[in-house]
Amino acid sequence: MSSIPGKVITIDRLESMFNNIRDNTPWDMDGDMIWGYFFIHNEPTLLEKAAAQLQEQDYRVVQIFISDKDKSAGIEKHRLHVQKIETHTPASLDKRNDELYRFAHDFGLDSYDGMHVGPVE
Repeated sequence: MSSIPGKVITIDRLESMFNNIRDNTPWDMDGDMIWGYFFIHNEPTLLEKAAAQLQEQDYRVVQIFISDKDKSAGIEKHRLHVQKIETHTPASLDKRNDELYRFAHDFGLDSYDGMHVGPVE
């Protein structure tokens, strides 16, 4: 059992993700990429405060929005999307995820909802 509250993204999943991206895209996963990170909470005010704190940690705030996946279930959950240009390995991304899971837990957010990645334009 993980000692990180709410952690569901494992190192095995990250290794698979990196292998899949390397096999199916022309992206250089050994260089800087735009990493997007997501947080969920039931109301936007706390997400706005979390966004301000993450911005102080050099994350770029993209937006706070109502999650479509939760809307279809009749639940209104708000999502915070932040980005950072970083170079990651599966191990370093696992460490970053641990930090963000802890941040969400300590800040009182419903959850850290994972990440996405794209090339730096």
